[in-house]
Amino acid sequence: MIRTSLAALGFLGASLLSAASPNLDIYWIDSEGGAATLIVSPSGQSLLIDTANRAADDRDAKRIFAVAQQAGLKKIDMLLTTHYHGDHLGALEALSKLIPIEQLIDHGQSVEYERPVAAKVYDAYVAQTTGKRKIVKAGDKIPLKGANILVVMAGGKPIDKPLKGGGPNPLCQDWQDKAPDVDPENNQSVGILLTFGKFKFLDLGDLPWNYEKQLACPTHLIGPVDLYQTTHHGLDRSNSPQIVVPLKPRVAVMNNGPRKGGAPAVFEVLRKNGVEDIWQGHMALTQPKELNTDEKMIANFEPTAECKGNWIKASVAPDGKYTVTNGRNGFSKTYASR
Repeated sequence: MIRTSLAALGFLGASLLSAASPNLDIYWIDSEGGAATLIVSPSGQSLLIDTANRAADDRDAKRIFAVAQQAGLKKIDMLLTTHYHGDHLGALEALSKLIPIEQLIDHGQSVEYERPVAAKVYDAYVAQTTGKRKIVKAGDKIPLKGANILVVMAGGKPIDKPLKGGGPNPLCQDWQDKAPDVDPENNQSVGILLTFGKFKFLDLGDLPWNYEKQLACPTHLIGPVDLYQTTHHGLDRSNSPQIVVPLKPRVAVMNNGPRKGGAPAVFEVLRKNGVEDIWQGHMALTQPKELNTDEKMIANFEPTAECKGNWIKASVAPDGKYTVTNGRNGFSKTYASR
């Protein structure tokens, strides 16, 4: 059954966020086209996936911290950095000064270390991880109490056998490679599949098109999920039909920015293949207005300079029903897991 509601902005806050909830909560924190996804299990343990951009005013660190406070967190139990690009780890140092981070998880050595700027970013990251670092590979589990989190891709390598629901992928007969990604750290992205009861959520970081093939062809290794975070901020350098269509997601969340992500081809593959709703972190200002999703499901409309940084939240009940809420206007919609 689907329910919708629209509340005044003043209704938001504590009434939407309960520290004692039996639900698992996922927050997409606006970072203007960066990445910061916060997962809080019913046990109260937390996993933050990526720490977004470094900004002179610590904008993204403050936004992450504000959501962590709303979620009732006193610390971040685990931080997973999918790969070492500035829009995924830039706010780490500033965030670590606002809230303790107990463990840092990643794929291992940077593959862009020969680039001076990338080496500086990686060295700064490593300095934050002393005594708290864990390197993962595909097939490992991330121990978030109350949920099952499986690493399905890491360091350019996928899991070695299909999961339940995976299988031969007929779309692979139409596969066409794209030009290699110019930023090879994207290839190394850590991708995770979260399972909570019947509910499944997939986040593949910035895994590029040609590396999606390892998860999709000739056998789709993942199978259907309920909620899909569009890969690479909704860019068409990722999100191939071969990976997306067999996922059969009911809902997609796009962590795009006002001028990043929101590619027409990504909207097309989602809409043509059974996705019920697309929720967006931002209106894609570089695209026609009508290409975007329903405005009730868009968290932010303004260019970066005026943006308020509204979040999107999914709250998943033990029976698998999940409610997605727009932090801008309180609009919510409830879905059943497949």
